Amino acid sequence: MKKFYTFLLAALCLVAVGCKQKQAETSERQTAMQYRPLGATGLEVSEISIGCGGFGKLDSAASRELMTMALDSGMNYIDIYDADPTVRSNIGYALQGRRDEMIIQGHLGTIFKDGQHTRTRDVEETRQGFEDLLARLGTDHIEVGMVHITDSFEDWEEIQNSPFLDYVFQLKKEGKIKHIGLSSHNAEVALQAVKSGWVEVLMFSLNPAFDRLRGGATPWDKGAMENLQAGIDPVRVELYDYCTTHKIAITVMKTFGGGGRLLDAKTSQLGVAYTPEQCIAYCLAKPCISTCILGIDNIDELKTDLHWLHATEAEKDYNNVGNRELAQQSGDCTYCNHCSPCTQGIPIAKVNELLDKAETEGLTADLQAQYDALPKHAGDCTHCGACLSRCPFGVDIPSKMDAAKAKFGK
Repeated sequence: MKKFYTFLLAALCLVAVGCKQKQAETSERQTAMQYRPLGATGLEVSEISIGCGGFGKLDSAASRELMTMALDSGMNYIDIYDADPTVRSNIGYALQGRRDEMIIQGHLGTIFKDGQHTRTRDVEETRQGFEDLLARLGTDHIEVGMVHITDSFEDWEEIQNSPFLDYVFQLKKEGKIKHIGLSSHNAEVALQAVKSGWVEVLMFSLNPAFDRLRGGATPWDKGAMENLQAGIDPVRVELYDYCTTHKIAITVMKTFGGGGRLLDAKTSQLGVAYTPEQCIAYCLAKPCISTCILGIDNIDELKTDLHWLHATEAEKDYNNVGNRELAQQSGDCTYCNHCSPCTQGIPIAKVNELLDKAETEGLTADLQAQYDALPKHAGDCTHCGACLSRCPFGVDIPSKMDAAKAKFGK
């Protein structure tokens, strides 16, 4: 019996040591994470944070594992633009018991309709979408209510003095959102928005390639990426300076060029590959930037992104990369699904994603199998043009369908 208690005591000591070691490792990771003010909101956010897209590709257990690693590593900010119930429910489950550790940037005017994520300015639809978000997250509020994608002056003017904006203000008054934000890919629209006085947080597409656009061009305008110039666009300079001076936070989307394009020389809009560390360092060099929101599809991608916490200054140096020859690319699809529903039932975003992979990585048996398994194929496209009016980024979708048909054979 004495030997048993001796053994038990030794085992308990080992467990205690293990727990202390795990706590020390967690503490070290959290200490490594750096935090920045979220503008004038009074919140402090991690320099790198989580995009929501990957949660639609994971089950609940994998979602929980990813979120736990992110939180344990010090990430405390997440953007939730997608209205897909699977995405929202997976995030809600992953945050159970740790909701107070995460600052949530949720989008207003984004709903799940006809089986897909859709933007709206209708008040009742917006209300239903927001209440669904709270319910699936298991919370009674979010920290930042983000007016979803405002890329044109027409949309900006439509929002002003509208029932939609009244509802946004009402949510803040009721405490269901603590701060108001707006997302945009258009520097001129974004500049006017931050000068309105009610935008506290701007979600903006920013990276070494997009900064070379000119004026009000968005990355998705036809021909825009063919006319990149040396140096940062003067409108963007004014935007960043204004946000810095007036303490308006910028949360960065498309940190890696949209779909990770800047990370591969074959797809990089600048014709040369950047590393994740270089892209992040480029954005965070601007004092108005609060956090870089990273699209994370799985635990391995998260581990890769977390290398930022221990990256050397040499690994973060982006200067030599940024001076190389510009690439000539335009009309890139971001697989956002705004183009759907297709009149022929083609899953357009998935077709474009598989086509882009086949063109950059080569047509593999796995890609062909994924394409063959789709309910409808690019060859079913009738060029009706219905999708073109809904695409916010000016992608020539019929031409993409023709290319996919040629690549995959149907």
